[in-house]
Amino acid sequence: MKIIVSEEIESVCPTFVGACVEARVENTPYSKELWDEINSLSEKYKETLTTESLKEISGIAATRKVYRACGKDPSRYRPASEALIRRMLQGKELYQRDTLVDLVNLASIAYGYSIGGFDADKFEGDTLTLGVGKADEPYEGIGRGIINIEGLPVYRDKIGGVGTPTSDNERTKMTIDTTHLVVLINGYDGDEQHVRENAEFILDLLKKYCKCHEGNYFIYQ
Repeated sequence: MKIIVSEEIESVCPTFVGACVEARVENTPYSKELWDEINSLSEKYKETLTTESLKEISGIAATRKVYRACGKDPSRYRPASEALIRRMLQGKELYQRDTLVDLVNLASIAYGYSIGGFDADKFEGDTLTLGVGKADEPYEGIGRGIINIEGLPVYRDKIGGVGTPTSDNERTKMTIDTTHLVVLINGYDGDEQHVRENAEFILDLLKKYCKCHEGNYFIYQ
């Protein structure tokens, strides 16, 4: 997998650093041990964060700044990491999907980065390009229907958008049958060490909960 960061993104976030985690995995409908980790982190955040202070988390603050620079209102189109933590702080249950989806959500919550999880076998071509959404660009968000991605950072494969920090695309989403996983970590705060730690955290989770046979990551910027 090759990933290109476009000049559009470099112009609004010259310090951007991302990580691509790739692994062979086995998905399951539910993991109690994984949810124990999620619930433990939820209790910690309820004691230490508010719906306002969470916006100061480095990865979230930087993503919101990039949204504004690209012309998008981050309070209307919230980055996924912010939306997930906000839901926790409001006392709402996180949606339980399957182990891969739940695992990626935990990784996003734990580090504050909006993270895309994809079934790599559904990509068209071997290159993803990170750019900015255009007016009327077709995009079906997972569980959201058609959404307006104009002004949102977006990864595109050969035929179109596959992921934004707000919502990934139905076309390339993970399912219970996913065995070839790609996870993209978006470090708009430019903190390469934190991004690396997040990637390593994901690989550890995959080994614990998804019988990860082969896994690695690389940094791109």
